Amino acid sequence: MTVRSIWWAATIPGAEAPFDTAHLRVFYPAKPTGSDAERLTGVFPADPAGAPYPVVVIVSGVNVGQEAYRWLAVELASRGYVAVTYDWVGELFGGLRGITPGVELAAATPDAYGTRATTPSVPAVLEALASITGPLAGLLNLDDVGLVGHSAGGTVILQSARFFPTVKAVAAYGTHTMVATMLGWPAGTVLPAQVDCPVLLMNGENDGVINGSADRYGSPSAARDPISRTFDEALPDAGGDTVQVTFAGANHFGIVHPVDETAARAFLDDVATTDPAATRAALADVTAAFLDIHLRGAAGDALDKALQSPDIAGIRRR
Repeated sequence: MTVRSIWWAATIPGAEAPFDTAHLRVFYPAKPTGSDAERLTGVFPADPAGAPYPVVVIVSGVNVGQEAYRWLAVELASRGYVAVTYDWVGELFGGLRGITPGVELAAATPDAYGTRATTPSVPAVLEALASITGPLAGLLNLDDVGLVGHSAGGTVILQSARFFPTVKAVAAYGTHTMVATMLGWPAGTVLPAQVDCPVLLMNGENDGVINGSADRYGSPSAARDPISRTFDEALPDAGGDTVQVTFAGANHFGIVHPVDETAARAFLDDVATTDPAATRAALADVTAAFLDIHLRGAAGDALDKALQSPDIAGIRRR
């Protein structure tokens, strides 16, 4: 299948110019015609056979540019999804600016958590997609949306998904809902995820970034294995539809390609002991199978088949 992409933009409510715009890249299944319009513009028509397309929004980690997730967006688009990545340069912490999924710390305090989303970017992106023009005009199924998040991007979607009614599936890699003590929570607190849909929680065996951040969450013992504690304590029992998948030998940036060593915190990561390309292939198969079940009504054995990969070290369901 031919995959092409176009660009779009979203205004982030509450953000001040010039830090109020997210730049979107929208990947889609295309059907080239060989027309002069294609030759002159580089824009290909969408393949109408799969429309309306379910939409998957990929939410980045802090200071991880959207190009790092292009491989995954292309994989998903090649399997019939419209996959969206975005860069929003907004406020980080301590007055710094950078690429952010949008982390509203005030919404994660004890008085506010669970009353509203902790990110303004996801609803802004979905609203912007509703008005998209060009080859995808009228071809998006925005009633069946999947969210895929990495690191802080995974945290905010786990903390916010139920506030976005069209979200039907959440997949997150290298993330958890253990909360920083600086927000007023006791050490080692795992916040209940705000999700009303199935969750695929993914991680690598060698996540050095989460291990290197344990002091944010209190004593090292309290912060032990926050990903598994999120699966056990934060996610709802969904009769087996909530799944944790551990990839053999993968690290925190196992979902990223290529890794940008000039930004973010890859310097904290442990070494991947499995070929990262093999991890990405398994991750794409598992993620697509999970989305197929919950966005397209595929049979449950689609995920069972994907989970047979030799690059998967652990599987838990609840």
